[in-house]
Amino acid sequence: MTLKVEIKPGERIIIGESLITNGGARAKLFIEGDAPILRERDVMPAREADTPAKLIYLAVQLIYLKHGNDVVLEDYKALAREFLEAAPGARDIIDAIDNCLLSGEFYKGIKQAKRLIEYEEQRINHV
Repeated sequence: MTLKVEIKPGERIIIGESLITNGGARAKLFIEGDAPILRERDVMPAREADTPAKLIYLAVQLIYLKHGNDVVLEDYKALAREFLEAAPGARDIIDAIDNCLLSGEFYKGIKQAKRLIEYEEQRINHV
């Protein structure tokens, strides 16, 4: 199945282990294969992973980009345990991320990790 991605001028996208920057015009890409693909808006640079939920997001992102890297998966598990100790109310979101990772649906795991960041921000703003 072919994935169609439209990118704006100057927008960046990661395909596999390559960062691609669009030139001066809007572009349509038709991508075949199973390389991991992340749009710029979904990329968490390491320097921005400054909260526990963002560190989890970064770990899930790396798992996706590295096709389930076991070392990063262990890091994720430790981060998730620590997060749940501090915020047991996030159990449903962490379980959803775990289920995505266990089933190999790494991109869906990224979407769930984005929910965890929103959860964390709500808790921080509520205090």
